[in-house]
Amino acid sequence: MNLASTAEAVWSDRLDLGEGVRWLPGGPVLVDIMSGRLLRGPLDHRDGPLEELARLDVPLGAVAPVADRPGQWIAAAGTGICLFRTGGTDDGLAALDWLGRPEDDSPVPIRMNDATADPHGRFWAGSMPYAEDEGAGSLYRVDHDGSVHQVFDGLTIPNGPAFNADGTVLYLADSARGTILTCRVDPRTGEPAHEPAEFATVRAGNPDGMAVDAEGGVWSAIWGESRVHHYRPDGTLDQVLPVPARQPAGLCLGGDDLRTLYITTARTGLPDPSPADGAVFTARVAVPGIPTAAFRFAEGA
Repeated sequence: MNLASTAEAVWSDRLDLGEGVRWLPGGPVLVDIMSGRLLRGPLDHRDGPLEELARLDVPLGAVAPVADRPGQWIAAAGTGICLFRTGGTDDGLAALDWLGRPEDDSPVPIRMNDATADPHGRFWAGSMPYAEDEGAGSLYRVDHDGSVHQVFDGLTIPNGPAFNADGTVLYLADSARGTILTCRVDPRTGEPAHEPAEFATVRAGNPDGMAVDAEGGVWSAIWGESRVHHYRPDGTLDQVLPVPARQPAGLCLGGDDLRTLYITTARTGLPDPSPADGAVFTARVAVPGIPTAAFRFAEGA
């Protein structure tokens, strides 16, 4: 078996839309999207509350640390990509330095969603329409100079993205369509080598956040179906982990040995959420993950 037979809840908080979980020194960080909160799971009291690191005045999809700039984060937030530091202003909100707001002029209301830094230090972020308008979402890439580029359009609810260990393979879920996509990426430029191809299809529920392990296997949270999938590098489903919450949303592999699977879940949209909905869960796995990458500015940028 690749994993434990059950996932166990940690910390006392229940999140409305817990996503974007990433393992960093000191513990995992994650977001509660619509409240704009960046949170950390304290490892010294796993039954206690999450620690709030920052709060934004716009929805916060996901973050990555900025290399060599302690306390600074790059974020998929609101209608674009911004930088902020932990520690609020006088009103308790983080001050945002926008690199770009590509969805400001979208014909339908759109917000940024999941995001990650690749192993070469670029930042990738998806955007999604609030009303799930077909094909209105996009995937963006932030290069080392801070410039923002649209990589793919025609998506509906992009989730992930996630990369293999050398940053040459991108995985991206289009949740509304029940599909996980993949393509090769030029590690020098960040440009995709081809249009995304189907990696796996989910027949029930929706593929959401993802994590890639050291052997190239892909973990996917299956929204609406109380489970997490593990796929082999060829896209074959080989493990299903039950989760005691209906809407698994985000994943990462962490812990000192990178063999603890963290699973965020959501209560949003549920008319009768259970005590477990919105919790963060963990399970032990056999294959370790990949260290969380930071976004890297070019020297002098």
